[in-house]
Amino acid sequence: MDFWKHFHHPRAAMVLLRIALAVLMLFHGWSKIAHGVGGIEAMLIQAGLPGFLAYAVFIGEVLAPLLLLVGLWVVPAALTVAASMVVALVLAHAGHFFDLSRSGGWALELQAFFLITALVVALGHSPNK
Repeated sequence: MDFWKHFHHPRAAMVLLRIALAVLMLFHGWSKIAHGVGGIEAMLIQAGLPGFLAYAVFIGEVLAPLLLLVGLWVVPAALTVAASMVVALVLAHAGHFFDLSRSGGWALELQAFFLITALVVALGHSPNK
């Protein structure tokens, strides 16, 4: 008897990954709701972009994760989270791509994990048949 075959549940794995991504991103979104988007607005203005675009963070960190959490429009929602992470990497972390943390890990591992997880959810989602 092959013990490990009992652990092969790709759909359950995708649901678990989707929910984890949603919940963890919602913490970031909640921070923006509670404390505002002033810091993002300042980064956008400094980059020569209109400050009102800072409010788009609510799409990537609140609306898209909520859609992921309930399983609606999963692929567009996951791609929105991925796009949001690309914007965050470019705007807030462009100077940190080669930095290491004090513990020796990559300084941007959380951002990279969110980006890659969102892409995996988008690529791995199979709609109900």
